[in-house]
Amino acid sequence: MFKTLAKGVVCSALTFGLVQSALASTQWDMPTPYGDRTFHTVNIRQFADEVRELTDGALQINVHSGGSLIGHPEIKNSVRRNIVPIGELIMSRLANENAIYNVDSVPYLATSYEEAWALWQASEEEIRQELARQGLQILFTVPWPPQGIYSRKEINSIDDLRNLRMRAYNTSSERFSRLVNSVPTQIEVPDIPTAFGTGRVEAMMTSPATGVDTQAWDYLTHFNHTQLWLPKNMVIVSDRALNRLPAEVQDALWEAARQAEERGWAMSREETEQALAGLRENGIQVSDPSPELDAALRQVGETMTQEWLRDAGEQGQRIIERYRANR
Repeated sequence: MFKTLAKGVVCSALTFGLVQSALASTQWDMPTPYGDRTFHTVNIRQFADEVRELTDGALQINVHSGGSLIGHPEIKNSVRRNIVPIGELIMSRLANENAIYNVDSVPYLATSYEEAWALWQASEEEIRQELARQGLQILFTVPWPPQGIYSRKEINSIDDLRNLRMRAYNTSSERFSRLVNSVPTQIEVPDIPTAFGTGRVEAMMTSPATGVDTQAWDYLTHFNHTQLWLPKNMVIVSDRALNRLPAEVQDALWEAARQAEERGWAMSREETEQALAGLRENGIQVSDPSPELDAALRQVGETMTQEWLRDAGEQGQRIIERYRANR
């Protein structure tokens, strides 16, 4: 999936010292929407450190977390327009461009890490080709833990969600909210506590990790571990920026990306269990969905699967065929 270090390339001070002697160190600014406590950002910073080490400083990535450099909605186009060379965003944010970007946010299509990885393998080719048309490449992807429902009251049936102002972050969460008769409201992660404090939202659909990062126990009481989907973040880079790097530096960047993807998927698994424990320790009532709620949500999932297949067309059909053939 990733390019590997070219044969004979040794990532040593000698090799890249020669590169540096002929070429000044390249500095890349990298925006990410998430705060420093988020495991995605921890992984990104380690990725940047490894790039610096593997290239002996020939390429240095400066991470700007928490939307401090560029807001989440603008990151992809900022990379495409070469305002910044590299950035991280949640893949499903691009669903308005093409429904295939939303494949990992269809309820109950993939609810475990094994299924999420199989779905990524089935969809990767289509998604990479789509981004390549815009001069972009994916360096790596990392999933969030399974998405559940946070609220200020116990949720035992779909009727308990009726008319609640629900935090949304992509087209799937908006559509899901409408199908369960909630009121979707777009809120970015850093703004979640304020949104609850001011009454803009009363419930949210997100991961256990985000609940811990935003200290959900300060403004919520319940988490229903519905495991709706595992949305992925992706780190993208512009072809223009990539092609300006010497071949040895490009190879090292791809190697660091391979390591970051492997590490990030493992971190996400660990984060799920640690975050669920953290929610419980801080007084959040964590529960599994009741049989009634589970059945109703799976029906919503089936509706959204059919809608996604309609919107994604032939590309979506190919993805689903590959996914179901390899499960």
